[in-house]
Amino acid sequence: MAGIGFELRKLLKKQTYFGLLQAYAFAGLISSGPWVLSIIGILLIGVFSLGLLLPKEAISQFQVTITYLFLISLIGTGLMQLSFTRFVADRIFEKDEASILPNFNGLILVTIGTSIAVATPFAAMFFPEQTVLYRILFVMGLAIMSAIWIATVFLTGLKHYRTIVAIFFMGYSATLGFALLFRPLFGMDGLLLGFVVGHYLLLMGMVWLVYRNYHSDRFIAFDIWKPGAMYLSLMGTGFFFNLGAWVDKLMFWYYPGTGQQVIGPLNASVIYDFPIFLSYLSVIPGMAVFLVRIETDFVEYYIKFYDAVREGATLDYIERMRNQMVYHIQRGLFDIAKIQSIAVLITFALGGVLLESIGISKLYLPLLYVDVVGAALQVVLLGILNVLFYLDQRRSVLGLTILLPLANVVLTAVSLQLGPAWFGYGFTLAMLLTVLVGVWRLSKVLDTLEYQTFMLQ
Repeated sequence: MAGIGFELRKLLKKQTYFGLLQAYAFAGLISSGPWVLSIIGILLIGVFSLGLLLPKEAISQFQVTITYLFLISLIGTGLMQLSFTRFVADRIFEKDEASILPNFNGLILVTIGTSIAVATPFAAMFFPEQTVLYRILFVMGLAIMSAIWIATVFLTGLKHYRTIVAIFFMGYSATLGFALLFRPLFGMDGLLLGFVVGHYLLLMGMVWLVYRNYHSDRFIAFDIWKPGAMYLSLMGTGFFFNLGAWVDKLMFWYYPGTGQQVIGPLNASVIYDFPIFLSYLSVIPGMAVFLVRIETDFVEYYIKFYDAVREGATLDYIERMRNQMVYHIQRGLFDIAKIQSIAVLITFALGGVLLESIGISKLYLPLLYVDVVGAALQVVLLGILNVLFYLDQRRSVLGLTILLPLANVVLTAVSLQLGPAWFGYGFTLAMLLTVLVGVWRLSKVLDTLEYQTFMLQ
């Protein structure tokens, strides 16, 4: 699934500052994906709507609704994203690409059908004070967002990075434009309608890109549900990682001292939400470095190492390729940490100005500082997990992703008991603990890499 890596290498080989800037800009946009870009879109919609035709309460209801659509869709599809990625990679390795498109259609059908089946009774029962339009849009929004996360699986496997960025630009421009267009007509429901329409266009663009690159004489298939086709360890990894990244938010939303009911059964935490979501904007540089380093330098020597093993190269050559691979792993993780450290320092320096510019009190600064460190550690963790995936250490990855939500629950509970001065430390310390264990595990794997590789042959 490293198709984009080859295109990024072409840009880097230009040996120019513009080529370098292009590579990192495209990598940042693609690796950040719908998650970070949606945060920007939601914040812009809120900023443009405040003080106009909608009260602040309606803006909050819209933003909280979207937040829950992200939470539910990410955790729900986490069961399938990584396992489907492995299914697609296996089909490409077997040169059976004709099986990819029909199974993509089958998975999209199951995902949308399940989302509708779950969201329809929920919206009907728990939003009695909301309009019928709101309930319909809630169901449609969940189905569309869930399908987008499945389609996102293909992004780093495709070489058309300019087309991917254009689709993102179109989708999020449409989201902002339609939200502002429908706002005077339907109020808060109009903002939600704009979000749903914009993301539907984004989904259609992503589906078009998949159809452009994969072809088959079958329209739909469900081979992914056959025994052995979907790895249970990968299903667990996707679920637990997303749960681990969200569980502290859920605890703050429903803890009596920090959460407030906003719309229906959906709670939010005024003191916690803005800093944590703003902190995720700082991950874009780190995500760019993550994609470039992993998909270029590391992958190049990863391929050379395993090709050397399979083709019976000399032991000296195999060891040199292994050493180069380890070097680029270390360099990649160090570069991610370095860039995220710079992003953290910039946030520390400009955090007060940033909060004031969007009308948020400087009292949130300490929490923003803690959260931006936690978000930086999450990017480092993603780098570690990705390398372990390449080395086929699925059990190690599963163990780390189980550790993350457990640590987050325990440490966040402690921070809630200690009071406001400790808010955010649960999330950040949980990420730090998981990163440290991940580094230890990765180090052990690399120390015995040749032995494990030859034993598996």
